[in-house]
Amino acid sequence: MSRDSDDADAPADTAAGAPLPGTLPEALGAELIDFRRDLHRHPELGNQEFRTTAAIKERLEQAGLRPRVLATGTGLMCDIGTDTAYGDGTAPLLALRADIDALPIPDTKTVDYASAVPGRAHACGHDVHTTVVLGAGLVLAALARNGALPRPVRLIFQPAEEVLPGGAADAIESGVLDGVGRILAVHCDPRVDAGKIGLRTGAITSACDRLEVELDGPGGHTARPHLTTDMVTAAARVALDVPALIARRVDARAGLAVTWGRLSSGHICNVIPQRAELSGTVRCLDLDAWRKAPDMVHAAIDEVATLHGAKSQINYVRGVPPVVNEAGSVTLLKDAMTARRGTHSVEDTEQSLGGEDFSWYLEEVPGAMARLGVRRPGDLGRYDLHRGDFDVDEQAIKAGVELFTAAALLSAELLP
Repeated sequence: MSRDSDDADAPADTAAGAPLPGTLPEALGAELIDFRRDLHRHPELGNQEFRTTAAIKERLEQAGLRPRVLATGTGLMCDIGTDTAYGDGTAPLLALRADIDALPIPDTKTVDYASAVPGRAHACGHDVHTTVVLGAGLVLAALARNGALPRPVRLIFQPAEEVLPGGAADAIESGVLDGVGRILAVHCDPRVDAGKIGLRTGAITSACDRLEVELDGPGGHTARPHLTTDMVTAAARVALDVPALIARRVDARAGLAVTWGRLSSGHICNVIPQRAELSGTVRCLDLDAWRKAPDMVHAAIDEVATLHGAKSQINYVRGVPPVVNEAGSVTLLKDAMTARRGTHSVEDTEQSLGGEDFSWYLEEVPGAMARLGVRRPGDLGRYDLHRGDFDVDEQAIKAGVELFTAAALLSAELLP
């Protein structure tokens, strides 16, 4: 599918003198920015995205489409082009996925579209993802009405991405992948300039699990620690030694890491407590190592706790595996962006230690996630993800829409 050009920076054509259709009309582009800002003002947490779902559904219905709310009560899917010659049920659909939930953190920006909901913010760019998939759907619907969409497309607006183990599993249970042959997604990246995307074949995110540990012992007086289980010391050793043990029991290239976010024990200076609690995350770059991680982590915690006379209770909550991009889907995204904006608009990206439940879709069908550049000129990455001041260059919306519409048009070369 690669396309050679005498001018490496020039957008590619599907054929000589035939630019790829499906660009974003100016009026729709302005509407999408307004739509994104409305979502940004009204962020909703996972499985509570009722207003967001209603807004998406209303706009799709205005375009003559028939969206279906998921069985979970929030989120929806919508098929385009299923009434065409290719929509007879024999051609697999290309799915475009967006996540629609926000984060439980305050919005600290001073813009007129800042969150109007205390303690809630679209600080990860899901409002942008949603707007991009909506915009692509509206453009593709217009192409389908004119007989210019070569394969049917499914839009997936998924709830609860930020809630481990992620809303993707519930969406899959609702049937969003039925009939789908390939799935694509984007994720905002403040390290990449707006108008560009970052791509990587193979793992592009990491696995992420949640770990909760409770240590118990008899406790006692700080004057006689030899007669008790010194719970504070036991908890401290678990916090220090377990990550070190794990690092020596798995290939370093797997990137398996235990990181604590909370340690709590005791209430007074001269009493050795009977209980300590630790919680944190387990992150892993490698899929095979992630599958072995629970047993290794359990064994390491038990060893350290037993050495210090403490009993351990472990709650290991499975999160998400790494997002592993399939090579053909990466090529599709690369060719689509090149067709729109030239080869300079595509750059390589590294594997992130962040988790993303898009990985569950890729356990079922081939697909890929691109990093959508949202960096404003001069920002130099200041607006990082999961911060209250996170914001984007809204020109990224147009780039994302045109990436997805081009991919939908070019996907006919990949889908049987």
